[in-house]
Amino acid sequence: MAHLYIHSPSSSVRDKAAFKRGVARLKALGHQVELDPNAQSHHQRFAGDDTNRVAAITRAAASGADVVLTSRGGYGLTRILPDLPYKAIAKSIEKGTQWVGLSDFTALQLALLAKTGATTWAGPAVGEDFGAQVEANGSPDMIMEACFDDLIDGHGEGAGWRLPAADLKAQPQLADWKTTPATLWGGNLTVLCSLVGTPYLPAVKGGILFLEDVGEHPYRVERMMTQLLHAGVLAQQKAIVLGAFSGYKLVPGYDRGFDMPAVVSWLRAQLKVPVITGLPFGHVPTKVLLPVGQKVRLMLEARDALLYWG
Repeated sequence: MAHLYIHSPSSSVRDKAAFKRGVARLKALGHQVELDPNAQSHHQRFAGDDTNRVAAITRAAASGADVVLTSRGGYGLTRILPDLPYKAIAKSIEKGTQWVGLSDFTALQLALLAKTGATTWAGPAVGEDFGAQVEANGSPDMIMEACFDDLIDGHGEGAGWRLPAADLKAQPQLADWKTTPATLWGGNLTVLCSLVGTPYLPAVKGGILFLEDVGEHPYRVERMMTQLLHAGVLAQQKAIVLGAFSGYKLVPGYDRGFDMPAVVSWLRAQLKVPVITGLPFGHVPTKVLLPVGQKVRLMLEARDALLYWG
């Protein structure tokens, strides 16, 4: 059993039923669940005003919990980055607290990495993941829960997946390929791009950059990739690993083949760095947990891919 602390650093909880299901699920798994006093607060579209959300993060850092989880993503962290208690968060991580989140939480993760070098985890949120009903019995995704259990138990050593056949067809040199240890970093593409030119984007060279997003048409994804390309971020990495880009709609009769595979193909043509797809992470039910800021190896054998940090 683990002590979990749930806070809301970004948008307010909209799907209260999913949030309640998520809390109940975590308790049913045997965990001690502690809710931040402002976890369900509401100010404009945020989970409390800026001062209160900074206070919630400060309380999470002082909680002594085994894991700090977000209720959801949304928007709100970039506006409070100058005020976050980075030293307190890093100190809590040194003492064994694991900070987990995705989406808007990318802003805190990357800012913390830039400021302190501390490792956090890209992983599930309470409402959209533990509160989801995706299995036949109405429970959350089994792979997501298994990966979370590995984090709790300290058994997590890596994340593997099956490469799409198109990856090796476009990059046959990757059929047997691996990196030396490299810093894993990234997260939500939109949030990461919003940090370019600020002191909150880590200056990672020779890293493995993973990216995902939701509700962004491929042309917007390409535009953000172009920003990272022109800023020199992409060419400095050992590999670009793409997770799920979900929740968008193509325009019939207008896009005419301009879809995510087209964006990936264009991106590969601009880079010597391998661009690998299929990572099970993003705004999708099945997601692995990834250590943001930790040294990992990326190994490819035929269509088997493995990010290994054990």
